[in-house]
Amino acid sequence: MEFELINAIKLNTEVLFTNANIMLQTCNLDFILCDMPIWKHVYHMLHSCDQWYINPNEYTEPEFHEPNLNSLDIESEKTLSRDELLQYLESIKAKIMNYLNTLTDEMLYDIPLGCKSNRLGLILTQFRHFYAHLGNINATTIIETNKWPRVIGTSGKSGKSTEGLYE
Repeated sequence: MEFELINAIKLNTEVLFTNANIMLQTCNLDFILCDMPIWKHVYHMLHSCDQWYINPNEYTEPEFHEPNLNSLDIESEKTLSRDELLQYLESIKAKIMNYLNTLTDEMLYDIPLGCKSNRLGLILTQFRHFYAHLGNINATTIIETNKWPRVIGTSGKSGKSTEGLYE
């Protein structure tokens, strides 16, 4: 069995979740972007990753979810706190890392039941979607604070600084 691709995906997934954690600690959850508060953008990003990274057809909503809570087109009465979003992030990370531990490189070609894309396609789609939103959210932090939230790469290092929440 080959694990070269899976190991690369695991490493990049760890980095993805580390960068999301930093983003969540630095963003203003009440900042309005495109008519929605940042907390809702964060939840949309996390919910999509939770639902689509593995198999959207075998997905169970989190207990706290309400209809349209993840929609960026529909306002919500309910709001989510930083702690709730951080806890959700950690639960998604654990779920996805456990899933990746069950895969081999060959299994990336498999199309999960009910899906149109193979496992690798589902994973890559979520990387694209996740980082698009993470970048937008970090941009609002930069606009408000004139500070650049730290973003790490696969080396574990970032631009100007390798410690703290900002570059």
